[in-house]
Amino acid sequence: MSAKVEIDFTLNGVREQRAVAADMSALAMLRDVVGLTGTKYGCGEGECGACTIRVDGVTLNACLMFAVDCDGREVTTIEGLAATPPGEKLRASFVEHGAVQCGFCTPGLVMQASHLIEKNPGAGEEEIRRGIEGNLCRCTGYRKIIEAIAGAK
Repeated sequence: MSAKVEIDFTLNGVREQRAVAADMSALAMLRDVVGLTGTKYGCGEGECGACTIRVDGVTLNACLMFAVDCDGREVTTIEGLAATPPGEKLRASFVEHGAVQCGFCTPGLVMQASHLIEKNPGAGEEEIRRGIEGNLCRCTGYRKIIEAIAGAK
C-alpha cells in the first residue's frame, strides 16, 4: 500500500483537504474517497472519455491523472457542472434531443461539450465532431449527441 499524501484543492467550487494514496488516480479519489460517482470508470487507459473532468478549466481523463496532481488545483466534475446554468442547458438539450441511451458515457460527453461550447460557442457540426472524438458512446451513432451539443449553444 502506498503512503498517504495530504492534498488541498477546490472541487466543484468547494475547498477540499484529503489524504490520498500517492498512487491513487484522480478517478478513484473522486469516486471512492469523495463519493462523487458521476465520473465513470470506462477503460482505465484514457481512450473512452467516460472519466472526463475539468482541471483548471481544461478537460482531462481522471483515470490517467494521479489524485496528488489535484493538489492546489480547481477540479470540476459532472456534479459541479450540473449545478451551473451551462450544465443545466446541456442536460436539457441532451434530454430534448434524445441523446441519452444507457447514460454511461453521458457525463464525460457533457463535460467535454461544456468545454467545447465555452471555447468555441459558434462551433459547427464538424467542430463538434472533432471536439468530442475522445469520448466514446457505444449506444449511438453520435447524431443525437451532436444535435444536443449544437442545441445547447
